[in-house]
Amino acid sequence: MMGPRRSAATGPRINRAPSPLVALTLPWISIMLASVVPGWAMIASAPVLPPLGFLFFISWQQLRPGLLPIWAGLPLGLFDDLFSGQPFGSAVLLWSLSAIVLEVIETRLPWRNFVTEWLVAIGLIVAYIVLSLALVNIAGAAAPIHVIVPQIVISVLSYPLVGLIVAKIDRIRLTPLMVLK
Repeated sequence: MMGPRRSAATGPRINRAPSPLVALTLPWISIMLASVVPGWAMIASAPVLPPLGFLFFISWQQLRPGLLPIWAGLPLGLFDDLFSGQPFGSAVLLWSLSAIVLEVIETRLPWRNFVTEWLVAIGLIVAYIVLSLALVNIAGAAAPIHVIVPQIVISVLSYPLVGLIVAKIDRIRLTPLMVLK
């Protein structure tokens, strides 16, 4: 009779370790890919799809605090600005502020659970979408606030699914690979 089967999550194996390149680049690539995806799905006259890049950014920051540096909001927000249609620099500002807020919350509340994580994410998501609308209106648009209500609702309700996707990507990121010498 064979013993219990050992998975990669239960312990290290001989000659196996996570790839440093994959471990460092996969969060950045997944956030950048998520920033591009909403433009592929549909073209609408009002915002409906959630800002997936921002949701992935928050989820990575909450799942693995310290994995992304505090300044990661600048290059990732810059990349998001290229594809979102927002005024240039708005995502840089809002993502950087969100990273700072998440860092402050991490230092003040080291013990968290799903409810506090989701409440923090809801606050950041609502603030991001409302401030994005404000920045668009400052740049010359005249969009009323009720236009973004469906986007807020969809974003808040889809955040747990995004967190699950990020957790699966994180598991892939830490999968041990064969070390060749």
